[in-house]
Amino acid sequence: MKVDELPISDRVKEAIIQSGISELYPPQEEAISAGVLEGNNIVLASPTASGKTLIAELCALKHVLEHGGKVIYLTPLRALASEKFQELKKYSAILKPNGRCVQTGISTGDFDSSDPWLEKFDIIVCTNEKADSLLRHRSKWVDEVSLVVTDEVHLLNDSERGPTLEVVLARLMQTNPEIQILALSATIRNVEEVADWLKAQYTTSEWRPVKLNEGVLLDQEIRFKDGASIQIGKNIRNPTLNLAIHIVRSGNQALIFASTRKNAASLAKKVAGELDKLLSKPIKRSLSQLAKRVQAAGERTRVSELLAELVRQGAAFHHAGLSSAHRKLLEDAFREGKIKILTATPTLAFGVNLPARMVIIHDYRRYEVGYGYYPIPVLEYKQMAGRAGRPRYDKVGEAILVAKTDDEQDYLIENYVLAKPERIWSKLAVERILRPHVLSTIAAHYASSEQGVYDFFGKTFYAYQYDPEAIKIVITRILKFLYDEQMIDSSGKELVATKFGRRVSELYIDPISAVSIRDGLRNRAPTITDFSFLHLIAHTPDIYPKLRPYSSEIDELALFVEQHREEFMVEPPRELYDQLEFEEFLGEAKLAWVIQSWIEEYTEDRMIERFRVQPGDLYRLTDSAKWLLYACHELAVLFKQKSLIPKLTLLMERSAKGVKTELLPLVRLDGVGRARARILFNSGLKTISDLKHAHIGRLTRLPLIGYKVAKKI
Repeated sequence: MKVDELPISDRVKEAIIQSGISELYPPQEEAISAGVLEGNNIVLASPTASGKTLIAELCALKHVLEHGGKVIYLTPLRALASEKFQELKKYSAILKPNGRCVQTGISTGDFDSSDPWLEKFDIIVCTNEKADSLLRHRSKWVDEVSLVVTDEVHLLNDSERGPTLEVVLARLMQTNPEIQILALSATIRNVEEVADWLKAQYTTSEWRPVKLNEGVLLDQEIRFKDGASIQIGKNIRNPTLNLAIHIVRSGNQALIFASTRKNAASLAKKVAGELDKLLSKPIKRSLSQLAKRVQAAGERTRVSELLAELVRQGAAFHHAGLSSAHRKLLEDAFREGKIKILTATPTLAFGVNLPARMVIIHDYRRYEVGYGYYPIPVLEYKQMAGRAGRPRYDKVGEAILVAKTDDEQDYLIENYVLAKPERIWSKLAVERILRPHVLSTIAAHYASSEQGVYDFFGKTFYAYQYDPEAIKIVITRILKFLYDEQMIDSSGKELVATKFGRRVSELYIDPISAVSIRDGLRNRAPTITDFSFLHLIAHTPDIYPKLRPYSSEIDELALFVEQHREEFMVEPPRELYDQLEFEEFLGEAKLAWVIQSWIEEYTEDRMIERFRVQPGDLYRLTDSAKWLLYACHELAVLFKQKSLIPKLTLLMERSAKGVKTELLPLVRLDGVGRARARILFNSGLKTISDLKHAHIGRLTRLPLIGYKVAKKI
């Protein structure tokens, strides 16, 4: 089907054709034939790069331009939300019937807001968690939504992200039974179950714009799915890296998936020297400029220096420990063909779109604390393999697993290459996961009785797949907990949230976290310091990422806990009684110590050296701390803990900026972060008044402060 044959506005057709698309792919045609543009609920399950996003865009614009509707576009990750937002901006010149342009907005943070400003947008891109928080705040504009697009719906299977997506979809279907649902998915085995739950039709396809050859490497031979095999020359001893060098020699790029950050960095270091020999002088000059940009992005650390050194040689590693600025630089450089070999952890397979001619899965097993090594699911392998082959550039993409023995090669071919992805199962009925959703159902008035709560959760994917009575047992336990902790009250058959319960739901924290914070604020530590509050939030299940103490740190952390014993809002456990509980407490103390060091202005490099915490983890940790300190502040207000409020207000800002109190006036200025603020302060420019009277020449002579920043100041 040609784009100009589509039953949609000519202005939309023009925009699509101008982007280089003139004809639909087969899976796109199937979705059109299934009535996606006629308002039918559709689950579109097809491989990566088969054009699912275009169908979502067409459907969204149909609602906005022809029905005056509003669209929510759900994604599982902030990075994906940003990517979709950028893609949708190409339609911003299209005029609606009222003469105004199509407007796309994005919202991924601040869970304690109804975001009324989003009402002016036609298409709103947000994460599943943000959508959940908007529903908890009963944002009025949500009632106007006529289409919800949910990306990566197969993540219903994910134990952390799946339940929130499930509740959001169930909630939207409850509040607006007429809403159209378009669910985009990787190829999954039980797509018909997901479709049946969503009252949708489904279209499923194995078609890809680039042919995918899957195989297994053993020594220097690759055996492919179709029985063919090829031999590759031996240049390096390591089979994974030897294959990557082989593909680069043929003028292409390789994406290598490793099971851990350490392995990803190690592989990049090992291959860089060999790769450097294959680069032309123009490419080396371009990579040298890129390396300088890597060094200039944020604080210089041993991680950024290593990354810059590898980039100069055409290699890089990519994982969640890197800062977002570094990850973006690497992703763009890989897309542009500058970086030839990128090693990454599997999180990249579920994140931004980053295809390569060849994908190599170095490890098919994962290590998890308490479980040891276990094989990855087929669905995860297929997600990684789906990155092979660049549309418009490659005729074929290759996804290769690496085996060490003949037996292992046979195992990998049978259990991954020839295997179908697993069925996806709801993970909702776990008490820890379900608890906040039960509270929000009552607090936001989606149910006003015990039976009403059962009825709502009886419409979830879990209830569709299992006996609804099973989830009822878990809900009953949760309701008792919420009642005992005074978050809900009952009057006859009616259930209502207390002020405490309603605020906890709005703050988007686990009720267990709220109880821990409430009790800590009431009981207080014998000596209240910043560390008291930092440990209090570290003690909650909501803090992320968790930090486990390394065995070499145990004694030092135990001494640290003893030295700060009077500052804890929670009684430290005794090592003799429960070793595991004690080590968990040490992990909390370490986490609080990390945040305290951050606000005492430790450099990022010192944080890596001292605590082995990398910049990306530090960012997520401080972001999580900022949110939980805000929750502490709001609960202190609710429970009238007036003496604690000023301390928490100050600590919130210091945690957000990573500075001592004396720098707060300076870091409030646009363009002035913690490093520049310290330079200004140490040069004698300590206040806003000092800066007002300073000559611009004095500012430009200071390190890190160029003419543009000086003018801003």
